[in-house]
Amino acid sequence: QVQLVESGGGLVQPGGSLRLSCAASGSIFRPYAMNWYRQAPGKQRESVASVTSLGATNYAASVKGRFTISRDNAKNTVYLQMNSLKPEDTAVYYCNFRSTTWSAWGQGTQVTVSS
Repeated sequence: QVQLVESGGGLVQPGGSLRLSCAASGSIFRPYAMNWYRQAPGKQRESVASVTSLGATNYAASVKGRFTISRDNAKNTVYLQMNSLKPEDTAVYYCNFRSTTWSAWGQGTQVTVSS
């Protein structure tokens, strides 16, 4: 079983930056993709960014150019660097690790962008 622990959320002013981290532990079988999702109040969970086992990345249109996803395979950790944050980025952010045979979710971390 895989456990994911997220960190790095918080309150930031518009235009500010935050860096989220998500570290995995347990029985981890490669290869697997690493993903970030978010869910704002009253809205469905949406994909934010993903990185495959080979390092290919993909971003939602709303965050492209502002967010950067990266992974450290040795540490089984994924990061989400968020720059130029906007109030509409306010949400609970979840990490997800997924392979063809297993999937795991983090507990979520709150990101609030407000002045």
